[in-house]
Amino acid sequence: MFGVRSKSGHNPDYTLLALVFLLTAFGLMMLSSASSELGKIKFNDSYFYIKHQLINGLAIGVIGFFLMYKINYQYLKKFALPLFIFSLGLIALVFTKFGNEINGARRWLDFGPIGFQPAEILKLTFVIYLAAWLSNPKIQRAKSFFEGFLPFIIISGFMAVLLLLQPATSMVVILLGAGVIVYFLSGADWKHLLIFGAIGILTLGALVYATPYRMQRIIGFVGGANDSQGAGYHLNEALIAIGSGGWTGVGFGESKTKTNYLPAPIDDSIFAVAAEELGFIGAGSLVAIFGFFVVKLFWMARNIRDTFGRYLIFGFASIIAIQTIINIGSISGLMPITGIPLPFISYGGTALAVFLTMSGIIANISKYS
Repeated sequence: MFGVRSKSGHNPDYTLLALVFLLTAFGLMMLSSASSELGKIKFNDSYFYIKHQLINGLAIGVIGFFLMYKINYQYLKKFALPLFIFSLGLIALVFTKFGNEINGARRWLDFGPIGFQPAEILKLTFVIYLAAWLSNPKIQRAKSFFEGFLPFIIISGFMAVLLLLQPATSMVVILLGAGVIVYFLSGADWKHLLIFGAIGILTLGALVYATPYRMQRIIGFVGGANDSQGAGYHLNEALIAIGSGGWTGVGFGESKTKTNYLPAPIDDSIFAVAAEELGFIGAGSLVAIFGFFVVKLFWMARNIRDTFGRYLIFGFASIIAIQTIINIGSISGLMPITGIPLPFISYGGTALAVFLTMSGIIANISKYS
């Protein structure tokens, strides 16, 4: 019915599965180290964070992985629009009584014992919708201004506004960056992309100028060395942690900065903890695994004849690549500090569940394509 040649498919790409397993296992290992003292201090339970990650992230993610692996990915095309609209509705709900405000940001939904970040779900639904929309054989959307580029701007802009109101600027950069890559690789006119890029840069620049906390991050990046106790504190402590690791690290679980000095050691800064404890060799190996994973995904996508499956892989690979670059780049001093976690590694049940579900779709495509 969907043009798939085999109902049962063939063996999935086991190398991809191995890479997902490696990243997930490494993440749980580093989280157990980065969070043990913090959990004991805050909750009198050294295993508090790792237990939450196992229950709210890994368990749900494994279910999502096997569910998406078993269902032929072509069925996602039929539900692409409803899923995307539903996820946008969840984003809107954070501004109601169901939203939970933490540190001035409304990014979480709480329904009794169930809490999650709906923006993470957009990483799945936006890519699925965009892939289905662009793979429509009846309309050459990528080449058309009124049937392709203009709707793409409107949809992206509406989604960006909802996220910026939370605020979740980095999430906008990740999603729109992935969207532009998929749109470009579908055969878009480069002039359209230049227009989109110009709009994005001007809008981002205006937001940074108009909001003090965003401006502080830029100041911390540009002049952090001159303000190590103020705007540049986070970056300076991260660089100290990374530099302290040397080639081989201070030893697993032996970080001296993760509890008393380094902000967000289980979230944004977990790469710095890994670099301190495992050294350049350990942190470099993690970067190499991410790099190999992303390159393999793009290579795999190039060889998929089904456009829907190809755009899905392009989108998921782009999200993983952009988020990884932003996290490691910011914590290493190559770009301003952001509040973005490292895929598969940082604490966050919703994020891990989404990335594992995403991996299930990738495995499914490798099986049926």
